Amino acid sequence: MTSAHRKSYGAEGAPYASPSPVGTRERVRSAPYFFLVPATVLFALFFALPIGYALWLSFHKVKVSGLGLGAGARKEVWAGLDNYTAAFTDSELLDGALRVLGYGCIVVPVMLGLALVFALMLDSDKVRLAPFTRLAIFLPYAIPGVVAALLWGFLYLPDVSPFYFVLERLGLPQPDLLDGGPLYLALSNIAIWGGTGFNMIVIYTSLQAIPVEVYEAAKLDGATPLQIALRIKIPMVAPSLVLTFFFSIIATLQVFNEPTTLKPLTNSVSTTWSPLMKVYRDAFGTGDIYSAAAQAVIIAIATLLLSFGFLRAANRRNKQGAAQ
Repeated sequence: MTSAHRKSYGAEGAPYASPSPVGTRERVRSAPYFFLVPATVLFALFFALPIGYALWLSFHKVKVSGLGLGAGARKEVWAGLDNYTAAFTDSELLDGALRVLGYGCIVVPVMLGLALVFALMLDSDKVRLAPFTRLAIFLPYAIPGVVAALLWGFLYLPDVSPFYFVLERLGLPQPDLLDGGPLYLALSNIAIWGGTGFNMIVIYTSLQAIPVEVYEAAKLDGATPLQIALRIKIPMVAPSLVLTFFFSIIATLQVFNEPTTLKPLTNSVSTTWSPLMKVYRDAFGTGDIYSAAAQAVIIAIATLLLSFGFLRAANRRNKQGAAQ
């Protein structure tokens, strides 16, 4: 009797043997979408909606009737591509783009070169105090950009900088780093000092993922540490180099904090030194949010095209190398 009862329960009455209700299955299938709701809402409110609003503003302008006084004297009307045409012919925006190009030609190669060198040094077996050294190199990245620009700005000022005091005591020339051509070096130094640590960590993490057997096989073949670095380590961390180069391009095109922070310290930095500074001045200085929106859209599209073109070229090169 007991055996029959257990058999009946196991065959027909066990919970795992009975089919799940339809409602339960539907709830299980829809559960992941409920977890996506908070992220989707935040994305729509703080990313998609502002982008859509900027696009909408870029195709409009204000039409002033009469003296612009009274109700209905200023109306928002359709402008078409007028704001974009004005942006492409704006000499201040084009000059800012050229300045950022020169700035990027200094920052990107120097920053990535130093990050690669530091990562290779830390990956060496002979390095000492590696944890402290990693922290010391990465620490500047943890400092906010505005704070870093202020710190370096005061170090650049001849009246308060200890460097200028030492140069004066030694009878050496004291260059003005906040004027003329040296200004590019001063701004680039701030970006390099703050961004090298992050890129170094990315590259160093990739180096740590390389199997030890690869190094042991190279040493058995008589490879020197320099040959291992040039022929094994650097080629194997190429994806990380591409990623850091991609991030560096985006950060360079969006430079804003450093020149804006140094502007009160020198007359060499104008309110339109970089394209984003030009957008900020037009939107919040002169109140022309429509022209500023068009310029912001152009900068975003240029960043997207440059980034996409670089990634596509890098992927094509990787495929050709794999085919060979």
